[in-house]
Amino acid sequence: MYEQYWKLDRVPFANTGDTDFFFRSHTHQAGLLKLQYVIENSHGAGVLVGGVGAGKTYLVTQMAQLMSESAGPFVHVVYPQMSAPEMLSFLAVELGENSVDPLPEAVGLDRTLHAIERRLQEHCRHERHPVIIIDEAHLIEDQGVLQSLQLLLNYRARPDIEFSLFLVGERSLLAKLQRIAQFDDRIAVRMMLRSLTIEETHDYITHRLTTAGAQKSMFSSEAQDRIFEIAGGVPRRINRICDMALLIGFADGIPLITADEIEAVSQEVALAVPD
Repeated sequence: MYEQYWKLDRVPFANTGDTDFFFRSHTHQAGLLKLQYVIENSHGAGVLVGGVGAGKTYLVTQMAQLMSESAGPFVHVVYPQMSAPEMLSFLAVELGENSVDPLPEAVGLDRTLHAIERRLQEHCRHERHPVIIIDEAHLIEDQGVLQSLQLLLNYRARPDIEFSLFLVGERSLLAKLQRIAQFDDRIAVRMMLRSLTIEETHDYITHRLTTAGAQKSMFSSEAQDRIFEIAGGVPRRINRICDMALLIGFADGIPLITADEIEAVSQEVALAVPD
């Protein structure tokens, strides 16, 4: 709506998975390298945690884009609140199996597990490295799900099976895993995304605007400082504030967004649904 007014090619602060806008902050770059490290060195399992809006899902999307063609298929579970049989059945189908019973509880898990085993073996024969990503893993309530994922990692002891498993979620996920010592011990790498610093927040805003085609910044330095204070360096909140500020600036016909506009925007954002 406001792109033409601000002379932009596209919306700069949309909360989407567009990897063109990926900003290599210290914490996000380190997290990305560790994700790649787990896959490239066949370390089996990794955990990525961070606060709401820190960019966890965005980071694994970026990782999938950057990995070599041998990595994949990427199985991304976005709703982990399933029973263990449902989870295993879903993974089998996503790995390419079409003979899984739609009601796995009725026939036991052995058929589903054999199906997963076959698919993993087939991908290995074709020199493919499947990657399983369990998003929002802190929401898993059934301990049987985590135990089933732990058992899947046992397949990696065989020379004809290779895959990587990532659990992604909020910090409470770490405590859940600690309650399953055998699984926790299998985690090769743990990564925690932190909020952006004030300097990174300035660079982040500039990066998003430049990627969207901006020739100059629409935000004063003081405005960016205030954005950092309000958003706490959380990328999703920064996006929300900046997007609303650009819209209001367009509606009011102002040439530059100052700290006063950001203060007004913060009042509107506060009324929105929490992260």
